[in-house]
Amino acid sequence: MRARYGIPLGITAAGAAGLVYAAGFEARSFRLRRVTIPVLPAGMRPLRVLQISDIHLVGGQRKKQRWLRSLAGLRPDFVINTGDNLSDPEGVPEVLDALGPLMEFPGAYVFGSNDYYGPKLRNPARYLIEKAQGRHGLNGNDPAANVIHNPWEDLRDGFDGAGWRNLTNTRDILKIEGATIELTGLDDPHIKRDRYAEVAGGPSSTADFSMGVVHAPYLRVLDSFTADGYPLVLAGHTHGGQLCIPFYGALVTNCDLDTDRVKGLSTHTSAGRTSYLHVSAGCGTNRYTPVRFACPPEATLMTLVGRE
Repeated sequence: MRARYGIPLGITAAGAAGLVYAAGFEARSFRLRRVTIPVLPAGMRPLRVLQISDIHLVGGQRKKQRWLRSLAGLRPDFVINTGDNLSDPEGVPEVLDALGPLMEFPGAYVFGSNDYYGPKLRNPARYLIEKAQGRHGLNGNDPAANVIHNPWEDLRDGFDGAGWRNLTNTRDILKIEGATIELTGLDDPHIKRDRYAEVAGGPSSTADFSMGVVHAPYLRVLDSFTADGYPLVLAGHTHGGQLCIPFYGALVTNCDLDTDRVKGLSTHTSAGRTSYLHVSAGCGTNRYTPVRFACPPEATLMTLVGRE
């Protein structure tokens, strides 16, 4: 009996232990990524930029809320929120409370699909199938039906009331100690709300520094930002792959970006130009898949310095 059932039972036990670790520990093991990016003009003072993304807040996630509030102690020059704040239609007050200390700093935001719509239960294997078939989000899939509509207007009003810039298919300016920082943002490409033609043309000549901001790093968006001459693009959405294989990495990105660039700092080339790309692995998960493996939740503190 031991020879017949020992191996299956061992595999089951290992799988159960892995699930407990992924849901009970790693999904709540919040980390801060630090990275230095040489993108500023010569002579410009360094800028400290905090990127938060993919919070996917569900009511009662007290540890996540405390950790988000603690990030204000980093004293960034400004904050960029790259979307998917919600995973609960009742979660707006808790999101605004968790981000309250950070909203004391200058900041800007774009929304992701989960800010607009509630999540749906789906088989995680579908991400692998869609990757193999080249289908991601609404880019090749049917529009979502019978979905929950989140109160994103309340979230927008809270961010706007704190002075954060809404970058939904538009440009805006932050003044940081006399420096003019231009931010060009897009609505979420994952659900085809991006309208690059409305912001095309590249950085303004009057800005000291310009950067692109988007939730999902689809190649069409990265190509446009890079070809227009933006030295840096920030994105989220991928969750860093969320369920990764140790010593191998991510299996999916949930968009058409390759897995080598699923999180962290990389570069992107288009039309003979090259931009830095930073993709946040985010600090949350879909409420129906509250697990992470070999991919802890994170925020990123970027120090922007002069070009080499």
